[in-house]
Amino acid sequence: MASLLAPPLNFDLNDPFASQQGRVTVRTVWLYDQPSFDADKVKLIQRDAIIGITNTAVSEETETHNRIWYEIGTEGYAYSGNIQPVRTTLNTPHMDIPKEGLLSEVTVPFSDAHEEPSLTSKVGYRIYYETTHWIKSVFTDEAGQVWYQIIDDKWEKFYFVRAEHLRVMTTEELAPISPEVPDKEKKIVVRLDQQLVVAYEANRPVFVVPVATGGRLRSGTYTTPQGNFITFYKRPSRHMAAGDIAASGFDLPGVPWVQYITKSGISFHGTFWHNDYGRPRSHGCINMTCSAAKWLYRWSTPNVDFNKEFSYGGVGTKVEIIK
Repeated sequence: MASLLAPPLNFDLNDPFASQQGRVTVRTVWLYDQPSFDADKVKLIQRDAIIGITNTAVSEETETHNRIWYEIGTEGYAYSGNIQPVRTTLNTPHMDIPKEGLLSEVTVPFSDAHEEPSLTSKVGYRIYYETTHWIKSVFTDEAGQVWYQIIDDKWEKFYFVRAEHLRVMTTEELAPISPEVPDKEKKIVVRLDQQLVVAYEANRPVFVVPVATGGRLRSGTYTTPQGNFITFYKRPSRHMAAGDIAASGFDLPGVPWVQYITKSGISFHGTFWHNDYGRPRSHGCINMTCSAAKWLYRWSTPNVDFNKEFSYGGVGTKVEIIK
């Protein structure tokens, strides 16, 4: 069973912080000389800045929902909720893309999606670490740079991304988890008061993670509905956008591992725009880390075929949202 107290990083047993980086997810963050908001501020860092994480620390502020801070070398400490843990891994391009396309994952802190396969062409938007995108074709420019053509599923528009920034996913890593367990014995429980998701097999918990559900934002108060639902509509990637970005709206290409439970759009999904779980702060969806969302996506039904962009139907895993 996944532990709620597990550190928020993917640890390597040999060197847990080898090549570990962090990306600033908000407009600015401060580094402090101690892991506390009451400590002295030492440095201001801008959005999308990439910093080296060398350790974690636990704040002594016991009343907060998230006590994890990141140590940034000798520079100071950053609150983990505003830092996305990332790495920089370059990939060998696939030069043969099938007609149905290939699902891929961003393996660098961020990459710009251009309107043409050229570094000088206009940038449509930026895509981020662990977001997922469908590759539809491959191009090589005059300088020898290989580009993937990706499809924006919201606007039905193509963009071009440096191929080494995307990792093509395999059938093995997307294979269903616990397929031998009958779906009637699987259940997902969302505990709003504890901000937890628990997955059960025959009433035995097998997976527990902190989440962020509907919260009070500048544009209004958003709630995650209580009741009984099913994961009737699943997509490995979705461009989500709504409202005015200046007033708590959002425009989020490549949201990974989406499982819709209502026709109004409430879903479980991976989250790359914050790392702050354990308190309400979403527009109503159940925000999870990308790795946690991927596990739940693979464990629940309906299963989405490897080369399919979605599965939609009347079947799905039971979901119970309680106070």
